[in-house]
Amino acid sequence: MNASESKFLRSKYAIVGVGETTYTRGSGMTTRALATWAIRNAMADAGLDASQVDGMLSYQNNDSTASPVVSGDLGIRLNFYMDVVGGGSSVEALVGLAIGAIEAGMCSTIVIFRSMNGYSETRFGGTGRRAALPISGDGLHSRPYGWETPAQTFSPSFTRHMHDFGTTKEQVAAIKVVHSEHASNNPKALYPKRVTVEDVLSSRIICSPLNLLDCCVETDNAAAIIVTSSDRANDLRQRPALIRGVVGRCTKPRADMHFQHGPISSGAGQFARDRLWSNSGISPDEIDITGAYDAFTFTTLFQLEDFGFCRKGEGGEYVSGGTIRLGGKRPNNTSGGHLCEGYTHGISMVIENVRQLRGEVDDSCPVGPDGHRQHTFDYKEGGCRQVRNAQLTANLGWAGPVTASAMVLERGRGAL
Repeated sequence: MNASESKFLRSKYAIVGVGETTYTRGSGMTTRALATWAIRNAMADAGLDASQVDGMLSYQNNDSTASPVVSGDLGIRLNFYMDVVGGGSSVEALVGLAIGAIEAGMCSTIVIFRSMNGYSETRFGGTGRRAALPISGDGLHSRPYGWETPAQTFSPSFTRHMHDFGTTKEQVAAIKVVHSEHASNNPKALYPKRVTVEDVLSSRIICSPLNLLDCCVETDNAAAIIVTSSDRANDLRQRPALIRGVVGRCTKPRADMHFQHGPISSGAGQFARDRLWSNSGISPDEIDITGAYDAFTFTTLFQLEDFGFCRKGEGGEYVSGGTIRLGGKRPNNTSGGHLCEGYTHGISMVIENVRQLRGEVDDSCPVGPDGHRQHTFDYKEGGCRQVRNAQLTANLGWAGPVTASAMVLERGRGAL
């Protein structure tokens, strides 16, 4: 399907329910229990019962629980399900697959979830259960050479960006600073403390040029979103977030050894962006809020450049000049993201943008007599994090420099 043929899908489908567990270190629960918790919250949010959900998608890296098991615990009988292997580029791609499955008549309403004990069990830093895995398959081309962790794998691209464009660690550290400001207004955030550029630069080196505070947190948690048709969404509880366009798991020319095909200081978003903006029918300038995957500070910078929010090489100035801060032109990761709120492989960033479009993010603002928050738009510490009159958001997914996914959401009509 080319871009012109995909126009009929714009805003035909919507995200109608979102839910998550708490973000903790040491959940004391199985991924099965976490998944049912998050999905129940999403169903309650949408006003759906088990008989009204008939599709399920999940993503994992051999660290979770399969959909048919989770659905059975929830009393959901599935007409369609699929569990895929993948991390940070998955959720936007699965939203596209959900649209396709519903459009094909295989089911009517799909829940997408990610459940992980990312701190207490399978950790991505090369420790815990993952460290015991044997070297095999594609790992023969990476682990023997010291490319074991995401930080080790991505760092050459980050270093090359600094070389090519003069990007400084001080500029990139501003991403952590801004996300910590946002997290300080988020009662769910695991790390709500505001930090400074000096705090980032003085934290211990993990893998140059990454310091500890350039890296995301590790948490145990689950999160879920529900996708259905916009027509059906009009009868449900919440204002829908209309899906204007998606692009999923777009790769660079070499997805295995991308260093063989430059420039390595760019990510796959450079190939995904034209399809995203053509499918959605808008431009980057029209976006009010971005949710750029922040496994590391540098991943956010790469994506904002590659998807056209600034020119290549100007990302350092873009992220350090106030643009991505609440109150700035285009706030990014208003929940605090993976750097501060909790690590969910991208799905929590979609949840945050859905709530932004509803005008219903959870912060310290008072709840009025109508049950809705009375946002002050005062972004001081411990205050508001709602963006005023948010209409369009973009989520940018990352599975390393080699793979990108993205999605544009639009504020739908609703009771608010």
